[in-house]
Amino acid sequence: MSGPGSAAAGVLEMLAGRGQSLAVAESLTGGLVAGALTAVPGASRVVRGSVTAYATEVKREVLGVDGALLAARGAVDGEVARQMASGVRRVLGADWGLATTGVAGPDPQDGHPVGTVFVAVQGPDGAGAVRRLSLAGYRDRIRQDTIRAVLALLLSELTENTRAQDTEQHGGNGCLQP
Repeated sequence: MSGPGSAAAGVLEMLAGRGQSLAVAESLTGGLVAGALTAVPGASRVVRGSVTAYATEVKREVLGVDGALLAARGAVDGEVARQMASGVRRVLGADWGLATTGVAGPDPQDGHPVGTVFVAVQGPDGAGAVRRLSLAGYRDRIRQDTIRAVLALLLSELTENTRAQDTEQHGGNGCLQP
């Protein structure tokens, strides 16, 4: 399995080629996604910044996650992840927002076992996705696997977005239209 560094480099290269920017909202990863991205030379062309929203209040007050949602479901939730990604996009003025929230351990949280993680990507024109992960291992392994997963989700969205644009421009059959 490739490390977060190569995934980060691929994501940054693709976004730079599109002239698009990225922002990150992190809970269980505590800044590690932003760290992986900014470790890549030239990341400043793409990365706008990050918010480490470890506390529930930060998710609500800074990122704009719905307080009623947080009260009802807790912070370990797919819709919370989606709202975090949307919120960081808005707050930092980025084209794409990433988010991580979940339980890295050592103890369960909000009724969720260790390894329950949600990653989200929100982009322009309604693009976006949320994934629920059930990860195994110790805290460090769960956090590293979460970094890989959120970067892979963004790469998937970028690839799908490119295919959709190609379909619109070329009639959907893979051939150039006259």
